[in-house]
Amino acid sequence: MNWDTIEGKWTQAKGQVKEKWGKLTDDELDVIAGKRDQLVGKVQERYGVARDEAEKQVKEFESSCNC
Repeated sequence: MNWDTIEGKWTQAKGQVKEKWGKLTDDELDVIAGKRDQLVGKVQERYGVARDEAEKQVKEFESSCNC
């Protein structure tokens, strides 16, 4: 799935994002609003991983999202 589709269906995708990254709050997900770079940054910040690792996780999510 491409990120444009996920961004367009962000309301539905938020549930799956929350399942994968449970440390992210609903308020943070609202601020992210489907923006890929912001999601990568929040994953990096909340989980204490390097940018490359956060990018990898988001890319895997993007591939497996059923949005």
